[in-house]
Amino acid sequence: MLIDFFFKLREAKLPVTIKEYLVLIEGMKAGLAQFSPEEFYYLARTSLVKNEKHFDRFDQVFAAYYKGAQAHFAAIEGQIPEEWLRKLAEKHLTPEEMAEIEALGGWEKLMETLKQRLEEQKGRHQGGNKWIGTAGTSPFGAYGYNPEGVRIGQDRSRHRRAVKVWDQRAFKNYDDDVELGTRNIKVALKRLRAFVREGSDLELDLDDTIRSTARNAGWLDLKLVPEKRNKVKVLLFLDVGGSMDDHVKICEELFSAARTELKHLEYYYFHNFIYENVWKDNYRRFSERTPTMDVLNKFGPDYKVIFVGDATMSAYEIVMPGGSVEHWNEESGQVWLKRFTDHFPKMVWLNPEPQQRWRYTESAKITQKLMEDRMYPLTLRGLDEALRYLSR
Repeated sequence: MLIDFFFKLREAKLPVTIKEYLVLIEGMKAGLAQFSPEEFYYLARTSLVKNEKHFDRFDQVFAAYYKGAQAHFAAIEGQIPEEWLRKLAEKHLTPEEMAEIEALGGWEKLMETLKQRLEEQKGRHQGGNKWIGTAGTSPFGAYGYNPEGVRIGQDRSRHRRAVKVWDQRAFKNYDDDVELGTRNIKVALKRLRAFVREGSDLELDLDDTIRSTARNAGWLDLKLVPEKRNKVKVLLFLDVGGSMDDHVKICEELFSAARTELKHLEYYYFHNFIYENVWKDNYRRFSERTPTMDVLNKFGPDYKVIFVGDATMSAYEIVMPGGSVEHWNEESGQVWLKRFTDHFPKMVWLNPEPQQRWRYTESAKITQKLMEDRMYPLTLRGLDEALRYLSR
């Protein structure tokens, strides 16, 4: 089984070698991962992966391979899959029933009611419409339905209606080594070019060499000039996690192309909307954050800014203090975005969601307005239009 797993990693173009595989075998023999899938996962990742940027790809191969193995063993033993048992608690409502459920009446009322429930509730509840629990139509809990609520203890988004998420979630970094299926994104990024000659004289100036040699009675007189370099500076902000999971592939393609084509590129991650902190590494996003104000102070107005996100969230996350689904933000997202538009004259937002959906999503309409209509679809045509604007 370990040999098959090793070859699956190689098929996914992870740079694993026989030497690292033997290190994994030695670790297994030494009892570093006994009867624990979690211990084996960390041992395998430590032994086989040399660079953190490959963690995401390793996780995908590990999940796909060992999920298949677990399903095979479960079939042999005749066990009911755990997922089936868990979903028995999930209550599915008809569209008519969903339409009958009304929101609690706004952000302040929702937070006030949650505080009251936490003080009153003494035990576990399931299937109701009031207490914090599972299934049912309560605005608080997991695996139920309510048009406006707080998600607590659920493994992922289902209806994308939660205005607050009471879970610590781990997001993955976008892979900058992904092989592009098309060169069109790279070609589009070439619009962001403004070449200047800088540095030491290393490049042959052929025309000047010919003229100088001719003036010198045929004796070769080499003329060198500094290399031409692209002076364009770009700040890239990438939304990650939640509804952006649907757009990982296109974001990885864009990220990979940008890392290749842009010499002066700085990037940061955010979740849903820009607030007081951003981060460089999703694996350390709770421990190693960069204050957004530091970013604004560090990078001058000569930087061109690109936000990439689907702008799909609760409107509270943009317009209200404390609206973030993951933490309490003292200032609203729209205040922070206004600071960006005031500081950077050249700024665009690339949205991977189809453009025809924007008018039906309140948060997308708000974001587009805050961006002064500089939101473009993350298609080749939209990317071309956005880069035309940035390169003016």
